[in-house]
Amino acid sequence: MRAGTVALVVIDDAISMWDLYELGIAAAVFGVAHTDLVDPWYGLRLVGLRPGVSAPVPGFTFNAPYGLEELERADTVIVPVVPESYMRGERELPEELLDALRRAAAAGARLVSLCNGVFALAAAGLLDGRPATAHWEHTRELAERYPQVKVDDSVLYVDDGDVLTSAGLSGGLDLCLHIVRRDLGARVANQLARRLVVPAHRPGGQAQFVERAVEVTDDGIAPVLHWALQHLDRPLTVEDLAAHAGMSVRSFHRNLRAATGTSPMKWLLHQRLARAQQLLETTDLSVEQISERSGLGSANNLRHHFAVHLGVAPTEYRRAFPCPELAR
Repeated sequence: MRAGTVALVVIDDAISMWDLYELGIAAAVFGVAHTDLVDPWYGLRLVGLRPGVSAPVPGFTFNAPYGLEELERADTVIVPVVPESYMRGERELPEELLDALRRAAAAGARLVSLCNGVFALAAAGLLDGRPATAHWEHTRELAERYPQVKVDDSVLYVDDGDVLTSAGLSGGLDLCLHIVRRDLGARVANQLARRLVVPAHRPGGQAQFVERAVEVTDDGIAPVLHWALQHLDRPLTVEDLAAHAGMSVRSFHRNLRAATGTSPMKWLLHQRLARAQQLLETTDLSVEQISERSGLGSANNLRHHFAVHLGVAPTEYRRAFPCPELAR
């Protein structure tokens, strides 16, 4: 388990009323001390291009007490926004910011962008040859300006290990919760999501939010997904879900993808893995029992999916995120 320090970069003239959301979600997740969930929580540092520089917004004033040298000392560096004038090609990002980001990466910091903050990481050369995303309105421009970046406009966020990027607005919140889940476990991330009154994880992609020529609906989808969550221990098939929804298999595929951005079997697999993580963190059930209750079948199948999707074995995951109640 790790929390560490988070440096949140505030570029003086980048903040508009619209950009307050990205700043706000990062502050709400990492800057509010949720020490009842885990102690210590993250330590947030608001970083400006120079210490003490204020970034004015109508009705608001941000004071960034830390300078760019703080980036090298941080465990995680978040760039939430860049100036619109930079995205329009009217000006360049400050070279001292790009150098500070490069030094932070060299020092081992985890680099994170929310929405168009990805342009700063790309300009610093930190995304060369790596996958990344941004708000779907900006992904084409990102790909054109930085062809060496593997831009994916279909996902809510990309986790490439030490560099993570997200789509805009609520996609940034998805990524922040993912970071908490990665650092502190599913139990803490789920409880934090409940406090923020948001889903702990949305399995779809941002393609579901792109303007469409034909309106889509999730009529009949929400009830069947709720039913599936109550029956994850069963060997559910797409035919089972479609029948429960009163749809043909083809219609169910189409409606579920429109509602969630993913396929039925991928959605089911994600839910089974999430259930397994929850059980590993909150119970002392054996791996075999957890594989049965999550619907993953055998312990070997559970281990396989954990290795592929989480990069660890179930027993290693349990050791990393022990349940405080069970330790008493």
